Amino acid sequence: MFPQDFFNYLQENTLIEVKAGRVRESFLPIWMVVVEKRIFARSWNKSDKSWFTEFQYSGVGQIKCGDKVIDIKTSKLNGSDPLNHKISQAYLEKYKQPENIKYAVGISKPEYFDYTMEFFY
Repeated sequence: MFPQDFFNYLQENTLIEVKAGRVRESFLPIWMVVVEKRIFARSWNKSDKSWFTEFQYSGVGQIKCGDKVIDIKTSKLNGSDPLNHKISQAYLEKYKQPENIKYAVGISKPEYFDYTMEFFY
């Protein structure tokens, strides 16, 4: 399980930086949510070459929390997993700032369920 300070960081920040795989040099800011003390993110673009597909391929990477970098493993969540509904709700609750609402509503739709990644410490 992730350390408590990591959960605190996720609650306090809307953008969390990730580096997918072993060869990428830079971190990319993405949205992450916590559901049942588990960490998830969805791919907005659903691109063939993205952080999401690199995590699918390699299953490893890093998350940056302020000055701290955490090595992680990942696994794609099945699109039919009922937990997807809770993940959608978590996106709507966390990203409710006026500039984010449109995107939170979009990424919470069932068409994004198959683009959900879980992160492991």
